Amino acid sequence: MTDLETRVAPPHAPLLRRAAPALLGYAAVRALGLVVLAVWSAARDKSAYTLLTARWDSLWYTRVAELGYGYEVRLPNGDVHSNLAFFPLLPWLERLLHAVTPLSYADAGFLVSLLASLAAAAGIFAVADRVYGPRAGVCAVLLWAVLPVGIVQSMAYSESLFTALAAWSLYAVLTGRWVSAGALAALAGLTRPVGMAVVAAVWTAGVISFGRERGTQRALGAHPDEDAPAPALGAPAAPYAPAWRRALGMLLAPLGTAGYVLWVGHRTGGGPLGYLDVQAGWRNGFDGGYAFARFVADKFTSFPSALAGLGLILGVALLIWLYVTGVRGRQPVALLVYTGVVLALALCASSYFGSKPRLLMPAFPVLLPLAGALARARTTRSALVVAGLAVAAAVYGAFWLNGSGPP
Repeated sequence: MTDLETRVAPPHAPLLRRAAPALLGYAAVRALGLVVLAVWSAARDKSAYTLLTARWDSLWYTRVAELGYGYEVRLPNGDVHSNLAFFPLLPWLERLLHAVTPLSYADAGFLVSLLASLAAAAGIFAVADRVYGPRAGVCAVLLWAVLPVGIVQSMAYSESLFTALAAWSLYAVLTGRWVSAGALAALAGLTRPVGMAVVAAVWTAGVISFGRERGTQRALGAHPDEDAPAPALGAPAAPYAPAWRRALGMLLAPLGTAGYVLWVGHRTGGGPLGYLDVQAGWRNGFDGGYAFARFVADKFTSFPSALAGLGLILGVALLIWLYVTGVRGRQPVALLVYTGVVLALALCASSYFGSKPRLLMPAFPVLLPLAGALARARTTRSALVVAGLAVAAAVYGAFWLNGSGPP
């Protein structure tokens, strides 16, 4: 048995009990961020709650919840911003809460985000705990909480909801719960366009599991007196589920993304690619990173902005290094595929470049190498590092939302 297979052996304590320290730490970091935001906003005579619930994309989501699809804004330059660009799961939940409680649509979005952020933290812990152990699981959750744009996790945005669904879908794959994995992937696909990353992870892991099972059967047929070969390091540390469950999970996974995209194409008359036309109205597209590269290159035209350009290059290099570290560390293939697709869609899109940090937020598996290193350090040192990052993230989040903020 390999070292990693030893670490991923299921512990006896219930998952939520093991996750309790991570959830408490996460709640503390988010509370700090909200307190600093409230103080900072009050000093600038602004409402922190309005910044969290009624600005930028939050308004688009609440408008979908209240009025449905069909609203659009035509800009002087001819661009058309249609609310069809926003996937429906968050507005559906806002509408549901508004119908059964006295909450406004904005209040409902804020509550969904808060609850989803806790669910996301629990899911991140579950994945990291499964692969690296509970200590790394706690560190992974705290690192996700102290991201510079972590304040978005408390906004009426869809990042927290999507991350929760993606993390639990990946955990279901790692534990052989294929129907749950497919159902959660379908819900993730109704939340954000990057839901295709979860679909790709489920499908890749499913295809590999069928291939390994077939190879195992052949090995048993050739050597009936020998044990079946152990699965490769990146395989889920769980017994193979029945084939029909894996197949059903794989069939369920793309229904959310495909269903909404096809519905938009039918509604707009654009056919299967109609959703791309909607995104084009927002000047969103996939160009392989060309526009982002030009954006970074333009930063070097003057000295002050060159520092920002250098920071962007170092940030992208760090992401690539962390991903390669995960590959070399033989992370489960589902995590590698999911993270790779999220990184590619975020970094290679031609959309507003200020949104890239929050678009990268769901790529939590990229934090696992750092979480492992933090877990191996002394507790006091790890606590000091996390505390310092939490304060920095809280201050930056307050500054950011009171300034340019998310697009």
